[in-house]
Amino acid sequence: MADEEIRLAGAVDVPVVAGVIDAAFRPYIERIGRVPQPMEEDHAANVAAGKVFVTGDPVTGLVVVEAFEDHLFLDTIAVHPTTHGGGVGRRLLRFVDAHARALGLPEVRLCTNALMWENQKIYPRYGYELVERRVDGPYDRVHYRKRLF
Repeated sequence: MADEEIRLAGAVDVPVVAGVIDAAFRPYIERIGRVPQPMEEDHAANVAAGKVFVTGDPVTGLVVVEAFEDHLFLDTIAVHPTTHGGGVGRRLLRFVDAHARALGLPEVRLCTNALMWENQKIYPRYGYELVERRVDGPYDRVHYRKRLF
């Protein structure tokens, strides 16, 4: 699994991107009391915009990223629950760092729902520091950043 490539998603990947995101985020619906935002995204538009990178054959994980002038925003990271614990998430996080560096961006930013407490244990282990917690519309979010340079 460690040698599986991470590649830019294509139009053919849209259904599986939606499927992996659904499988990864569906368990949180009851806990947060609403559908998590990644499940409501326009996956076809994100793929067409070159924001989605996938790994696995079949696809088992993905990231949705967007480059800004001063950072790379990690919008979504999703790993299919059947492959949890296999290193897919770790490889995707390393890819995000490398992608940001390749773009010459000094940091990666992300946010997670405050009720997804598992993520709040994971991100600091990978060098992310807590920036703030704030409510964005209906979502209570915890914001992180990782400085690369």
